[in-house]
Amino acid sequence: MNITPQALDFLFENRIKDSKEWYREHKEEHKKLVLEPFREFIANMQPYIEQIDPTLSCNPKRHSRIYRDTRFTKDKTTFRDNVWYCFMHGKDLYEGLPCYFFDFSPRGFTYGVGYYKADTKSIEALRELVLKHDKSYLKARRTLQKLPEVVIQTNPYKKNRFPDADKKDLPFLNIRDFCAIVESKDFDLLFSDKLADVIGERFIELKPVYDFLMKAEAKVDRTNK
Repeated sequence: MNITPQALDFLFENRIKDSKEWYREHKEEHKKLVLEPFREFIANMQPYIEQIDPTLSCNPKRHSRIYRDTRFTKDKTTFRDNVWYCFMHGKDLYEGLPCYFFDFSPRGFTYGVGYYKADTKSIEALRELVLKHDKSYLKARRTLQKLPEVVIQTNPYKKNRFPDADKKDLPFLNIRDFCAIVESKDFDLLFSDKLADVIGERFIELKPVYDFLMKAEAKVDRTNK
């Protein structure tokens, strides 16, 4: 069961109407058009996730909710128009361990690996590996150089705090977060029955980045968190 253009149409219309009554009347369409195909995609990702790290979750029932959390935002619209899933450790996403993710909406889809929000200890451990030119870091850097479609989001410091460092290392040092992400408008792929296979292979290509992040996490003391 593939994701279809009708799934995107539903997400768009539901967001525009922003009506709980309309959603209740069309809830079965949401299930058939959006949830069931996406849950199948998640289930089909399991063999690839197990190759990367069998301790990562792959539970089709733990995808994002269609209702937005409006408690801490000025945007009080009720519904989101995107659907996402994080292949993660446990349930602690915010300042949790690195994870893989996939997200789709009427605008296209995104996927990648990194932190939802890295904490200070994680970033300090990453910097330590970078400064030592640890093998895991060098392999991750080479991997990213070979994948120009991957964008690194790090919320960097405006001022260079490592003036004596190698220029190649600076994007991995002046950081406050870390996420390697791909943004795509390849709707032919999104609607294809090969979606899980393609994304699964791309996740495996990004495994050196995941391994680098997890090696840093192995150095983090969480006893006082």
